[in-house]
Amino acid sequence: MTTSAVTSRTRGTDNAHGTRPGRVLALVLAAQFMALLDVFIVNVAAPTIRTDLSASGAGLQLVVAGYTIAYAVLLITGARLGDRFGHRRMYLVGLLVFTLASLACGLSVNTGELIAFRLVQGAGAAVLIPQVLSLIQRTYQGEARVRALGAYAAVLATGAAAGQVIGGVLVSADLFGSGWRPVFLVNVPIGAALLLLGARLLPADTRPAPESRRGLDLPGLVLLAAAVTLFTVPMVLGQEEDWPLWSWLSMGSSVLMFAVFVAVESRLSARGSAPIVAPRVLRLPGMGLAVARILLVMAVNAGFLFVLALHLQGGLGYSALRAGLTFAPAAIAFGAVGLTWRKWPAPLQRWLIPAGCTLVAVCTTAFALLLRDGDDGGLLLYLAFVGVGVGLSLGFSPALTGALAGVGPADAADASGLLATVTQLGQLVGVAVFGALFLNRVEAAATGGTGGAQASADGLLVCAAALAATALAGALSGLVRARR
Repeated sequence: MTTSAVTSRTRGTDNAHGTRPGRVLALVLAAQFMALLDVFIVNVAAPTIRTDLSASGAGLQLVVAGYTIAYAVLLITGARLGDRFGHRRMYLVGLLVFTLASLACGLSVNTGELIAFRLVQGAGAAVLIPQVLSLIQRTYQGEARVRALGAYAAVLATGAAAGQVIGGVLVSADLFGSGWRPVFLVNVPIGAALLLLGARLLPADTRPAPESRRGLDLPGLVLLAAAVTLFTVPMVLGQEEDWPLWSWLSMGSSVLMFAVFVAVESRLSARGSAPIVAPRVLRLPGMGLAVARILLVMAVNAGFLFVLALHLQGGLGYSALRAGLTFAPAAIAFGAVGLTWRKWPAPLQRWLIPAGCTLVAVCTTAFALLLRDGDDGGLLLYLAFVGVGVGLSLGFSPALTGALAGVGPADAADASGLLATVTQLGQLVGVAVFGALFLNRVEAAATGGTGGAQASADGLLVCAAALAATALAGALSGLVRARR
């Protein structure tokens, strides 16, 4: 970076186009927000998609999880593409892929097409999202960078709430009889506008130094994708196929594939190459425990959102808008706690993770009991949802921050990429595992002669017990860390 570039940015203009940094920030955060919405917006649209496309339970899970599969597997690779070919260029490429895939999703005529285009959409997000932080770091310095990162955190915190509500509004509006399709098509005009503005406003790429260019680790990428697929597909399809032999063989093979992945990554690291996941990062103090906690908390988060969306709309007959508004308190509480917990009294800090996970276990049990007879739960249901949001945030935010706090500059990028990937994998596991459990129990209840809201409530009760047990596992891991 030249001295003139630093000077121009300090004065508030871009060195290439005279663009104010505030415009760059608004541009990249708008794209971040749009991509983040698609993680959550589909939950509310899922029951309508299921009806319109006659999707099976497994197909519906893959529609929701397909985006996350591609995003989780390709996230670190997307960051390295930015390092090698330029953050501006890869931001525009990722945004273009995401926008075109959104159009294709909105025009899909069957479940298979929608799943395929959701995978492409997730791949576009994996290329797009890593460039956002890089462009913020290039554009801002000092205290201005701190404020920009605060805006970035606010977007992350509000994305979940906005996704549920906007999804409900779009589906309930049923624009021109289009049903669920606007949850994807809304990205098209926004994406097109951001592409035009990005080409004009984003700072030009600079040629990276040869020593900063890290390899893409294609063998690691293939092995990780294979391991995730071998685990996810049988978890999603197994219950509909009555758990055939191939499903168990596939899950067993996923464990083997993960072991091969670890061995290959260790060998690459020993040779001085740049693996997707550097083994030394996993050995950093507290990192392994943080990975486990984040995986558990995000699995509960995704399972909670997916299963409740199906129950509220399929079991209780809520409209998409009402279901979205029902989730809003949990999402708002998650964001509010995530932005404020560091200001809480210091003596409380060490207990935040176990307390948060315990609160999640209590509140998931509470909402299942409130809904167990096919009732709507009343005001107490919203209080339970607020408790879930607070607890999930206390389990996630301190774990993420604590893990990164002790990471040195040399490992910062790898550690951030690892934890971001684990966050997405946790959500993928949550949809696959808890979704399969819920759908299986609903089907079993219906087979036994219990139908409608009661069958859905029976499935929810069993699933809530599993969610609570998973949250308690996170609480116990936090207590181990607290004693140390």
